[in-house]
Amino acid sequence: MQSSDLLTRGVAKLIPQKLAEEKLASGKKLRVYWGIDPTGTKMHLGHTIPMRKLMQFANEGHHAILVIGSFTAMLGDPSDKDSMRKPLTSEQVQKNFESYKEQAGKILDFSKIEVRYNHEWLAPLTYVDIMKHTSIFTVQQMEQRDAFERRIKAGSPLGVHEFLYPAMVGYDSVVLDVDCEIGGTDQEFNMLAGRTMQKAFGKRDKFVLTTPLIEGTDGRLMSKTYDNCIWLQDSPKDMYGKIMSMKDELILTYFNCCTDVPVQEIKEIEKGLKGKSNPKDAKMRLAREIVALYHGAEAAKHAEAEFTAVFSDHKLPEDIKEVKAEKGSGLLDLMVKEKLVTSKSEAKRLVEQGGVHLNDKKVVSITAKIEKGILKVGKRKFVRIDFRG
Repeated sequence: MQSSDLLTRGVAKLIPQKLAEEKLASGKKLRVYWGIDPTGTKMHLGHTIPMRKLMQFANEGHHAILVIGSFTAMLGDPSDKDSMRKPLTSEQVQKNFESYKEQAGKILDFSKIEVRYNHEWLAPLTYVDIMKHTSIFTVQQMEQRDAFERRIKAGSPLGVHEFLYPAMVGYDSVVLDVDCEIGGTDQEFNMLAGRTMQKAFGKRDKFVLTTPLIEGTDGRLMSKTYDNCIWLQDSPKDMYGKIMSMKDELILTYFNCCTDVPVQEIKEIEKGLKGKSNPKDAKMRLAREIVALYHGAEAAKHAEAEFTAVFSDHKLPEDIKEVKAEKGSGLLDLMVKEKLVTSKSEAKRLVEQGGVHLNDKKVVSITAKIEKGILKVGKRKFVRIDFRG
């Protein structure tokens, strides 16, 4: 990416925009940070967008800081949640972080980035400190959060500790005394809380840079809840196939937010998509670019060759998993057991939609029994079935 893209590409909002432009134009090296709570073990492409922006600042010589929410993850961010999160133990957080760090290393060059842990300054706080911090805000301000407002109207439980979360992550900005904080659009409230706290503590004025939240393979917001994520741990074949299965409307967003393809080239791709170009060609380029970023160019080339063989030439994949099953057992149960679907209801829906094939024949009954041979679920999932014994 070019330096001119710092405040534009992959950016949803700059708050306030004038301050952001003035700080960058000053020529001074800025203190910029992005924070993440390791609440799970897997990262998806959506997580990479703010990471890529942080790395872009680092590559331009700015002081880039990655804050690991080693304390805040135990509570969990209530943003866009319709119910209280289950608290995590410090051991769970540490285990999750180890997995996160390995995956983040595919995007972040840790030799250029300072890593900090917010338990260092949050854990020692006293009740006096907490009263001082929370007095900066009002209950009315906290109730303005969309998630809180929804839960209050719905009569869902809302913990007092959840009100503390913005003050906790806001204090990160105070301690680090940053010029800029990066985060997804769902973090805007939290990041502005940090801006308020920096002013209250007499620190420098920071601007907030929000990055877009991208849709997953089914067009809904990318989330493990919807099982529509492109995970960084996906195999090259799965990553390529998932990108090819997504809606054409997402092509340009993914090019802008998830690749290093120059903006001018993306504009040419956009012209083609508005003209007579086949969206499939643009999507194949996109899939190659993304797979190459996380698995290398050779893996991307191989994934594309296999995709073409399976979907254009109607050949079978090279590495079909073999499973053993009891003769006479139900096909839908096997699909669930082998994680070809997330639930039996999804298996039924796929059968009813004609998306399940056994030995090249469409499965039409939800009570179908297994047979020896090749089971194809959807467009990309295959297993070779054999009987036990």
